[in-house]
Amino acid sequence: MTVIAGTAAREASGTSMRTVDASYPFVIPDSLQGMVDRPSGGRRTPHRARRYLAPYLSTLKVLDLVLITVAVLVAYVTRFGLDESMQRVSGIGYGYIAFTLVLVWVLALHVQRAYDGRTVGHGVQEYRQVFAASTWVFAAVAIVGFAFRLEIARGFVILAFPLGTLMLLAGRWGARRWLVARRKSGQLSDRVILVGDANHVAGLVTALRRSPDAGYNVLGACVDDAEGTVQGVPVLGPESDVLLQALDHHVDVVAVSSSAGLGTTGLRQLGWALESTDIDLVVAPGIMDVAGPRVLTRPVQGLPLIHVEAPRFVGPERVLKNVMDRLMALAVTLVLLPVMLAVALAVKLEDRGPVLFRQERIGQDGRSFSMFKFRSMVMDAEDRLAELRDSNEGAGPMFKMQRDPRVTRVGAFIRRYSLDELPQLLNVLRGEMSLVGPRPPLPREVAEYARDTHRRLLVRPGMTGLWQISGRSDLSWEEAVRLDLYYVENWSPLLDGMIMWRTARVVLGSESGAY
Repeated sequence: MTVIAGTAAREASGTSMRTVDASYPFVIPDSLQGMVDRPSGGRRTPHRARRYLAPYLSTLKVLDLVLITVAVLVAYVTRFGLDESMQRVSGIGYGYIAFTLVLVWVLALHVQRAYDGRTVGHGVQEYRQVFAASTWVFAAVAIVGFAFRLEIARGFVILAFPLGTLMLLAGRWGARRWLVARRKSGQLSDRVILVGDANHVAGLVTALRRSPDAGYNVLGACVDDAEGTVQGVPVLGPESDVLLQALDHHVDVVAVSSSAGLGTTGLRQLGWALESTDIDLVVAPGIMDVAGPRVLTRPVQGLPLIHVEAPRFVGPERVLKNVMDRLMALAVTLVLLPVMLAVALAVKLEDRGPVLFRQERIGQDGRSFSMFKFRSMVMDAEDRLAELRDSNEGAGPMFKMQRDPRVTRVGAFIRRYSLDELPQLLNVLRGEMSLVGPRPPLPREVAEYARDTHRRLLVRPGMTGLWQISGRSDLSWEEAVRLDLYYVENWSPLLDGMIMWRTARVVLGSESGAY
């Protein structure tokens, strides 16, 4: 049966007809009739890169080509100079080899889908694709050289590979900074419609808003059990209108939560219908805050099973983390020793009091230890805490005041740039803390922990962590706990490196949230 669509739908895109069929859990616009019934036949539009990202991706391709060419030329000139007699291998000029290497490298980036609009700007996948493409190229060079007994100059290869890879990664980082800045201002993002019940849609909205750099701009939601808005997002209609609304609003992505009432058959039919469009289908599983390395998808008879590995708190990687923590803490201490001496002198000269402040904190497995900081408050700060309880601005069990009267003039400065935390390098050297980890809590805070929050104590606390680079004291208690638990259960060396890099940016930029 064919009926006239709603007025809003007609005005939005001119889609005036839709089909209602009881065998489908969603309304089918007449323009797509037949695509659902014949998913393997009919005329379809192949998936194209998002049009709004086309200029960015084109620029990225040119940038990569330039960087690869520069890296290969530098390796060529450094190894051979301008002496043409040394520029041949098995009768083939190294100029031709260098040219071929550039072409193969660019081709490898395309094969590794390094220009896929769905992965640019967010996460480590983009960097992995670039690194994988570079690795495959030079693995191929080694194999070809060995198979055909070509004496390719090792100096040329050894210089071109790391130089080119580093330049590509640096180029991607710079391009991403530009893209992320645009996305935070609401530009160059996917237009998204969410599908599911009100509670799950609200969770999806919150998660997507936490990461604007992921490039998801939620336009609305199709929800059966709510009207008006959900978490500030307008409800466009029931779940059965998802396909119609997606076409009317010209979205790039339809994100379906695990709570959606489409069912397995309906979800498959929706995917078939979207094949004839430029709209991607994204399915959000019910599990939350689980990183990619712990997730393995295994298809069994067409059923995609998601295996979630248990987090690991012991093993060789943890031993390596402990060793690297102490080595890096020692190196940082030696480099920043002049800064630490200057801070100590400033603290001492201000009121002639002690330079260091020692405070009992709770570490791994609930063991207490003395944490060191440069003193940033007056000497009787702990005694004056009780009288300030009513002025607490912190969330949960944490005590925070943006304008704490106990903070000294020098203390305000060193807190702004987190210089008061530097003595904790000694705690790292003693094995009581890590460079990266959850925030070390006070005993009175632990006494108020909920059962789940105790999981923060499964690993060593850190000098910095996810909550410090995500808003610091401005975060709600629930958000700080969520970030710490995410780190505890999804730790990896790559995550540590990302946190330390972003920590340096936050500190040097003296971003808000530190007080």
